[in-house]
Amino acid sequence: MLAAALVSAALLPVTLAFAPDTLPPQRIAPPPPDLKEWTVPWPGTRPRDPFVDRKGRVWFVGQEGNYVAYLDRATGKFERYAIPDGTHPHNLVVAPDGKVWFTGNRNGRLLRLDPVSRAVSEYPMPDPAVADPHTMILDRGGNAWFTAQNAGVVGRRDTRSGVIRLWKTGEGTRPYGIELDRGGRVWFDLFGTNAIGLIDPATMQLRRFPLPDPSSRPRRIAVTADGVVWYGDYARGYLGRLDPKSGSTSEFKLPAGPASLPYAMAADDQGRIWVAETGVTPNRLVAFDPTQRAFTERIETGGGSEPNTIRHMTFHVPTREIWFGTDRNTVGRVRLAPANRPQADRRSRAPASQNRSALRRTSSSTGPGSTS
Repeated sequence: MLAAALVSAALLPVTLAFAPDTLPPQRIAPPPPDLKEWTVPWPGTRPRDPFVDRKGRVWFVGQEGNYVAYLDRATGKFERYAIPDGTHPHNLVVAPDGKVWFTGNRNGRLLRLDPVSRAVSEYPMPDPAVADPHTMILDRGGNAWFTAQNAGVVGRRDTRSGVIRLWKTGEGTRPYGIELDRGGRVWFDLFGTNAIGLIDPATMQLRRFPLPDPSSRPRRIAVTADGVVWYGDYARGYLGRLDPKSGSTSEFKLPAGPASLPYAMAADDQGRIWVAETGVTPNRLVAFDPTQRAFTERIETGGGSEPNTIRHMTFHVPTREIWFGTDRNTVGRVRLAPANRPQADRRSRAPASQNRSALRRTSSSTGPGSTS
């Protein structure tokens, strides 16, 4: 009888109650990033440094073709603008008023294009030795900050007075990438040496942050919302992190190691750092998540075995898209999944590294690709 009672008790249904707030927070796995590239219809012109304006047009320069142009991504059509001969534009940004600012990398000028009238205004350097304005940014006041690599100069054009001020960074320092932090301070790489530079507009003083390894060569730079400065060590194949408050640095080896040649960089709205590994063919975009201290995305761009160097990238916040140009004569973008999507089916999020094989890839071509 006792044995029968025990068996009957074992067969009784048991209900377990869980408090709703004890379940761990879960999110659905986001869809993989979506890659798309458009072939620029002017072969061999090195389209680069795209920037999205308020109308959604994607502006870029043709460094070897000596033009400024935009892509209408809705139609896939391109519009080209003539600029002064010998400019060889290197980089551009679009101001809030829609004017397009770009650097004259071989004529020692900053230039501004009015897309409506197609007129181009020129602003020559005050020192003729500064012949190669390189990368440019605009601060909140509309002032243009820029580097000049071979001249060893960082400059600022005051939007009200039109005066251009130059800071010499030292012979062989090669100021290269440039970015702003949220406080309006200007950060830049000194590609010819192992240092990061800073100009604080409050004092207009130039400061250097030496990197611990003498062989480091920082090329591009990004700043996250927490004020941390990130740089790609082109010579050694590392992503570096600089804490401006303490001056301390830490490094993370890129997936391709010394062969990675990290070039273009951009920070997204989740604090991840995207880096183009240009030492691998085709170039690969990798994302570093500081919270995981790991590279969580790896995306191969188009081109197969063709060289397709990605030199500069921008992150467009409204669309969560990373835009870039390639030496294969394309303009491309990676669209990221919407951030912080709620969990619907209680599946745990798959590691981001698993998304690589699921990358959705589309392409649009208006002509053959080429290299220069």
